[in-house]
Formats: sequence, structure tokens, C-alpha cells
Amino acid sequence: MIDHYIHLDFDQQRGLQEQLRETLVSAILSGGFPADEPLPSCRKLSQQLAVSRNTVALVYESLLDNGYLVSRPRSGYYLHPDYQTGDSLSELARLPSLHKGDASSDLADERAPDWSARLKMQPSLKHGVLRPSNWTRYPYPFVYGQPIRELFPLERWREVSRSLLRGDREPCWMNDRFDRDDEMLVEQLRTRVLPKRGIWARSDEILVTLGSQNALYLLATLLMGQGSRVAMENPGFRDALSLFELRGADVQLQPVDEQGLVVDNRLHGCDYLYVTPGHQVPTGVAMSAARRTALLRQIRQHDQVVIEDDYDAEFNLDHGAQPALKASDASGRVIYMSSLSKAFSPGLRIGYLVADAELIDELRALRRLMYRHPPLNNQRMLAEFLAQGHYDAHLRRFREEHRRRRDTLRLALEDELPSCQPMGSPGASAFWLRAPDGIDTQRLAWAAAQQGVLFEAGAQFFFNEAPPAHFMRLGFHAIDAARIGEGARVLGRVLDEL
Repeated sequence: MIDHYIHLDFDQQRGLQEQLRETLVSAILSGGFPADEPLPSCRKLSQQLAVSRNTVALVYESLLDNGYLVSRPRSGYYLHPDYQTGDSLSELARLPSLHKGDASSDLADERAPDWSARLKMQPSLKHGVLRPSNWTRYPYPFVYGQPIRELFPLERWREVSRSLLRGDREPCWMNDRFDRDDEMLVEQLRTRVLPKRGIWARSDEILVTLGSQNALYLLATLLMGQGSRVAMENPGFRDALSLFELRGADVQLQPVDEQGLVVDNRLHGCDYLYVTPGHQVPTGVAMSAARRTALLRQIRQHDQVVIEDDYDAEFNLDHGAQPALKASDASGRVIYMSSLSKAFSPGLRIGYLVADAELIDELRALRRLMYRHPPLNNQRMLAEFLAQGHYDAHLRRFREEHRRRRDTLRLALEDELPSCQPMGSPGASAFWLRAPDGIDTQRLAWAAAQQGVLFEAGAQFFFNEAPPAHFMRLGFHAIDAARIGEGARVLGRVLDEL
């Protein structure tokens, strides 16, 4: 009988059977159990882990059904013969110590490749927005781009999942569609999502992507290279700049004012213009109607293409919000991209592109070479979630909570940080603040983090050699609503002490 201790730190968020099975499978695959001895009995293991014998028995039976174990009457559970080769792992681990002259000595003499000499690019040098990896442990995380987790409609999502997985339904999502998307999702996007932004598109003008970031990568790969000239906003979305530079494009940094991207003769020589007109990243400025008209006139006159990133299209709270630029595009010069991430689930990674069918065909072919298509089970679940009205119901609740949190933070900032000037549109999904001259918000961010407050220093959004140091961005989705006021007080106190 095996007599060793199996340790398991139970997670209250997961089922006991799931966690115990995971632990045992890991031990089996790593060679942790001898082949000629039975595993611990149900009684002994249940006592050791302080769980019921039924829990252990059910896990053992599931491992028996799946071929990990065999049962011997009156003896117990043993490893299946297919898994009695764990010792081979230790043999492989000893390979580097083989002596010359052995048949495998060539393996011992090989050296790892010099990867730095082989790399054609180094993406690791292109950092994104900086935040601690353990940001969820901070009491006041004013970080951006995270969901309001307690609002996720988990029960409705489970209902859709259970319906999709019923035995009497055709599992259409199991097939490899090569380069095609789920027709139901495309139709939902075409008829229920895009019209809210004033966009009417045919099915062959829509491509499903793994979020907006993936859409931008596909576009940069297909359209840009050495000699391409791309204009983008400064300050702006750093990952977009990184993608354009990795493709070898020449980037024209264009300033932003209270009306959005500045449209002037510096744009004339550009091939592509990447813009965030709904709410500019990171300032939150909504591009004015006059500036939109000037931009559309500019691209027609100079044979240019706009890449419109409508990242927060789902919950634009601006009074009289403008439609998407794509809605006014009669010439096919605007490529539209968005996602369902910000208000629903960033982890779902479902986005979409809208462009001329000819371009969509090439993007689809490129996507096929990368990963064929986004997972069809997720596509179909989202399609049914949309079709049954669950998404719109969730969006209404989300907008109400979004508005409440935004107003709470706005009032708290007025009280606790009166010297910091808010900029951008009141309907944006974060606050862009200008601190008093002489305040370095990177220093402020470090000092605030020591007190449990996280926010994003503004310098990282500027691409100048000497970026301004007195801007910062505060999100309000990730922080507990009840802590917004206290978090602002702590931040105000830290600011006063600098």
C-alpha cells in the first residue's frame, strides 16, 4: 500500500471532485505512483484530506472509466499499464550525464540555440500599459480595461451553454470550418450589434477575430511593411504603435486636442490613419462632428484609409453620441474594428472587423494561416446569447452601474483631488487627469501603490522622447464601488504629501 501524503489546498471556488481528480491525474502522469502497489484506499485518502469517502470513490471511478486506473477485486485501484512508465521520465532526466561513447552521447553534447541571434524581431521590448501582475490584491485598483465582475450574467451564460450541449442538438461547433465563422454570430453582429453604431454591412464584409488586438495585428500584417506610412494619435494606444513598428512602418505621430485627432497637412503623406474617434485613447476625447467631416474629406482627397478602433462602442454614455466613422463612409475607406470585451468579458476574446468584402477575403485567408478561426463553441454561445436578448439585458445593467461608478469617482475626484483637472468626454470609460505642473505622476503612482492605490501614469501613453509627466488615467470598473471614495481620499493624501 502506498504510504505517502497527498497534499491538496482546496479552492472554495471549485468543486472538490474536480480538484482531487486534477491532483491525482498530475501525480499519475508524473510517475508519482509505483506500478505494483495500490493507490491509497478511499477510506484512508478521505481521512487524510478530510473529505467524504463518496467524493474519493467517485473520483477513483471516473479515473477508472477514463483508463487511468484498473480495479483489482479485494485489492484496490492500481495504475493502468499504459501509465506504468513514469520511471522513463527519470531516465530522460539523466540523459545529460551520459558518457561519451554511449549511443546517445550526441544528445549530451548539443547546446541550446542562440535565440538572440536568430530572432528577426524582439516583441518583448514593446511593453504595454504597465501594472503589477498582482493588481487584484490591491484594495484600490483604479486600473482600466477590466470587467465589473459581479455583473457578469453567469446564470444566463450557463443556460445558453447547457442548451448548446444538449444531446439532441447537432454539435455544429465541433467541426473544423477552415476559414469560416459561425453564420449565426455574423448575422447577430450584422443585425443587432453594428446598427447601434449606424453601420449596415453584408455578411461577407464581417470577420470575427480574437478581440480588437488580433484584428489590429491582422491588418498590420496584411497592409503594412517597409515604406508604409501610418498616422496615429499621440498620446495613444501603445500596442498599436508597437505593431506598426514591428511591421517596419514609418509612424507619423499626430497631436490630439479637445476635438480629437488634429487633421492638418502633416497627414497628407500617410497611407493609413489609425484613430479612436468614439473616445480617444487615453484622453477619452470624443472626436467632434467637424473634425470627423474634415478627416473623411482628407482621406478621400489623398487616397488614404482609416482604421477605426471603436473599442468602447458598447457603452458610450455621451449625450448625443456620434455614430461610428464607418457609418458615414460611402467609399469603403474606413476599416471598422470593435469587440464585445469591455462590457461583457475581456477573457472571451471575441471581436470583429468590418471592411470591403475584397479586404475581408484576404484577412480571412491570413487568419486561416494563423489559427483558422476563433473557437466555434464560443462563437455559437455568444450568438445564442445575443439572439435570446441576454446581452442587451446585461448591457442595460452594465450601463447603469457604469454611470453610477463614473459619477461616484467624478465627485470623489472633485472633493479629494481638486487640483487635478479632468479632461476628455464625460461619457468615457476612464478619467484622464492633468495634475498640477511639477507633479510627476510616475512618482505619485509609486507612492500611491505603497498605500494600496493603483492607477496608470500618463507618460507611458506618449511617444515623445520627453513625454509630459503630469497626466494620469483612472479606471473605475475593477475597483469595488464602495471603495472608490476612500481610494480617492488616499490618493489625494499621497498627492498632498509629494
